[in-house]
Amino acid sequence: MVGRVKRKAGLAAAAERAAAAPPLSCALCERPLGVKVEWHHPVPKSEGGRETAPVHPICHRTIHATLTNAELARDYSDFAVLRAHPDVARFLRWIAGKPADFHAPTRVGR
Repeated sequence: MVGRVKRKAGLAAAAERAAAAPPLSCALCERPLGVKVEWHHPVPKSEGGRETAPVHPICHRTIHATLTNAELARDYSDFAVLRAHPDVARFLRWIAGKPADFHAPTRVGR
């Protein structure tokens, strides 16, 4: 019985911390995240990457429509450098004023 009480108290404390934490922002566009969140590997898993970062689905699709996994691993694993890519920068200017859960078809641009 004591174990159950501790576990419930631990869950309540975790929920409290999550509620008090500032909302996450997209690693690419830096807008607040909406209901749907995807996790992007800055260095793709196929290239040995392990770390992930939260991104909007539309931002994630734009990254992979613009660059190959090899290019991401070699030159664009840093989000600051990725934001400077001309096609990504144009996308970021366009998406800046859109709501967090905005969705539109993503053009394949490779």
